[in-house]
Amino acid sequence: MSQPKPSRSSGETPRLHSGVAHPVWTGSDPGASGEGAAGPEGLASLLEEYHQVMEAGVHGLCFSPYLEGQAPGSIVTEAQIRERLEIIRPYTRWIRSFSCTEGHQHTPRIAHGLGLNTLVGAWLGTDRADNEAELAAAIEVARAGHADILAIGNEVLLREDLSEDELLDYLHRAKAALPDVPVGYVDAYYLFEKHPRITAACDILMTNCYPFWEGCPREEAIAYMQSMYQRTLAVANGKQVIVSETGWPNTGQAFHGSVPSVDGALRYFIDTCDWGRRDEVQIFYFAAFDEAWKVGDEGDVGAYWGLWDKDGRPKYV
Repeated sequence: MSQPKPSRSSGETPRLHSGVAHPVWTGSDPGASGEGAAGPEGLASLLEEYHQVMEAGVHGLCFSPYLEGQAPGSIVTEAQIRERLEIIRPYTRWIRSFSCTEGHQHTPRIAHGLGLNTLVGAWLGTDRADNEAELAAAIEVARAGHADILAIGNEVLLREDLSEDELLDYLHRAKAALPDVPVGYVDAYYLFEKHPRITAACDILMTNCYPFWEGCPREEAIAYMQSMYQRTLAVANGKQVIVSETGWPNTGQAFHGSVPSVDGALRYFIDTCDWGRRDEVQIFYFAAFDEAWKVGDEGDVGAYWGLWDKDGRPKYV
């Protein structure tokens, strides 16, 4: 069964501009994008800012409980879910999960028990039987009171796993079963422009915004990410828009103009959280933990998006 992967852009040729003016970033100095370019003093300053942000707490973190040697298809246990949630609980108010099968259905209940809010995902792909199991399990989780927001599908249109009509059917069925739970869909920002029927069907729009996967230099990334959000907001017709994923890797191979680095990852995280607080934008940062299995899908960079490493140790100390 397919399982969550880091978001990419459209899969088209990476582009630095989307045909809209970028908002002017008025936060911190973006700094340099090369690894170590900030220098020892600059890195120390970034680490101090980072810890201040973490101590204040972030809105949300994208959460997956996989341990070393596990990958989609592995059964995750309640014990490992609880252990990983305990690590991040002091630093976030919400978590976003990606699936309601293979043990992941326990994550929302355990998170609620720890005082965390939940954006619960039902993972949809090309296998219709798996999709039906996901939908049924997600509805069960929500009926039990453990989904504060329910996301039906993640980048299904981007991957072309389902047609628009097929996705609409899943959305409508979830909404009919759960009239008191906000239901929406997650995809790259521009797909809400291309699919107005999906946009209309959602109670909430959840947009994945990755300047990295569009080859954007780190220095321009915050303004570019803001423009992605604004494009989604422009077609939302007054509905709430959540940034369901955004992040920057700390190491790995560059992607066109996007260069992974420790100082770049720190600067992107700090500035993203500053913008979210200042403009009251709800953001789920990708990701809580590094996941080694993603190397197979994303190359070496895929394993290094977390704020904690694959073993649950803080990366930025």
